[in-house]
Amino acid sequence: MNFLSGTQFLISQTAPVLAAATESENSPIVLASVLLSLVIVYFASKLGGELCARIDLPPVLGELVGGVAVGVSALHLLVFPMSGIDASSSLMMQMIQMSAHLSPESLTAVFQSQSEVISVLAEIGVVILLFEIGLESDLKELIRVGPQAAIVAVVGVVAPFALGTAGLMLLFHVAVVPAIFAGAALTATSIGITARVLAEIQQLASKEGQIIVGAAVLDDVLGIIVLAVVAGLAKTGEVQVGNVIYLVVSAGVFLVGSIWLGRLLNPFFVALVNELRTRGQVLITALIFVFLLSYIAAVIQLEAILGAFAAGLILAETEKRKELKDQVVPIADMLVPIFFVVVGAKTDISVLNPFVPENREGLITAAFLVVVAIVGKVVTGFTLVGQPSLNRWAIGIGMIPRGEVGLVFAAIGASSGVLPDSLQAAIVVMVILTTFVAPPLLRVAFSNQVAQTSLSEEAEILNESALLDDELIAETTLREDKQAANE
Repeated sequence: MNFLSGTQFLISQTAPVLAAATESENSPIVLASVLLSLVIVYFASKLGGELCARIDLPPVLGELVGGVAVGVSALHLLVFPMSGIDASSSLMMQMIQMSAHLSPESLTAVFQSQSEVISVLAEIGVVILLFEIGLESDLKELIRVGPQAAIVAVVGVVAPFALGTAGLMLLFHVAVVPAIFAGAALTATSIGITARVLAEIQQLASKEGQIIVGAAVLDDVLGIIVLAVVAGLAKTGEVQVGNVIYLVVSAGVFLVGSIWLGRLLNPFFVALVNELRTRGQVLITALIFVFLLSYIAAVIQLEAILGAFAAGLILAETEKRKELKDQVVPIADMLVPIFFVVVGAKTDISVLNPFVPENREGLITAAFLVVVAIVGKVVTGFTLVGQPSLNRWAIGIGMIPRGEVGLVFAAIGASSGVLPDSLQAAIVVMVILTTFVAPPLLRVAFSNQVAQTSLSEEAEILNESALLDDELIAETTLREDKQAANE
């Protein structure tokens, strides 16, 4: 062995040792940077959520906007390794550098490790979110949902998906897979936002309200299947008919099969939980089931969130549903905001700056997506024929808001790298605008029915008052007659 080859051998043997030593030295700094990142995430989510809650908007929008504020679009406190972004672009990393005096190589290593940890926490957050949505859904109601809600749901998925995908490909020359992903993001409907508005205007129990809620629940199920399919396409990078058929069939078989098997095993789950004596027996056992189904879904080339949603639907059928929902809420409160803030932080809205000529196409794309998102849902109300008394405008408008479900599409598209920055930003703008405009439009669409409800309530109050007056007069007359008889 000559000197040169000996030196090369020595370097090859010592390099991993040096790298491990450097990694070990950086571990406390990585932990510190993750903790500081969580401080930024929770502060941004709480501040944004509180501001939105006070102006009667969904807090999830505040979490998204808070992420935009602290992310690459504004303050650069929380940024992630992307094209043209390194540790020097992060104000948080600069703060770490000032306190720890790291070398450029060590700072880069800390930046990458911190970003990976926060990204993984965000992914776990979206799994918990879909599990919570599954728990909130009623499988029996899904099975019993009427044909009207089914028609609205199917049209509400097909129309915006077809219009969005075809429009992006023909008008804006977007590649096939990104166009399909963006079209899929248009299919979602946020049941939480719509149900809240319907409850506020006392129309949740109306026929239109029931159709909207039933269709929105079905939209969630169809949307999760669509998401699993397009996410699979994003991994392969191309559209193959056989691959699409495989993904659709496997998603349907997985969802139906897991629910069927889960319902058979539900009694064993309850019996096992009742036998356990340690703390957290319901929550931990449920999380084992959630993560197992999520793992299986990921292994068969579907999305982990499909497994989480199926687990929620299954466990919602057990007698432990209420207890489990109460215990999952704190976990969701801790992890789900990370997901939405990270989505906002990674969204570069500067690509929609109208003063930059290159960005104008992105702005036109965003406007196109907003129009398709609204029109594609409003038409659903007019697909119901033979019922002239239905408020079709209200049904269509009730399906408009995308909310957190649309953000799930945008985030998974961004993390897979299939969406260019301008298209990702356009989808986020579409989600924000549709979620903002739907509540006031829904109130206007139901204004006549709200007025009629108010009038009927006033009439009932007047009738009750008149009945009370009549009873009081009758009692007074009877009393006077008795007094006259005694005298």
